[in-house]
Amino acid sequence: MATSLVVNARELEQSRRVAEQLRHALDSRIVIEQAKGVIAQNRGISVEDAFGRLRSHSRKNNLKLHDVARAVVEGRLCP
Repeated sequence: MATSLVVNARELEQSRRVAEQLRHALDSRIVIEQAKGVIAQNRGISVEDAFGRLRSHSRKNNLKLHDVARAVVEGRLCP
């Protein structure tokens, strides 16, 4: 019985970690999509080109894509 409880506790913890990782990924994706829209609208370019600008800025400045996107959404950056 004790072994079963330990196994279940480990599985529950693993499920929680996976759920948190998925939540973080979704939140990050939402911010990136918002930033793509902001750039596309401001620059009059396609969403694909806006993503290219985001990615390029991220790489050139050695920043995480999510951080660049958040700065765009918050109005602190316009690549």
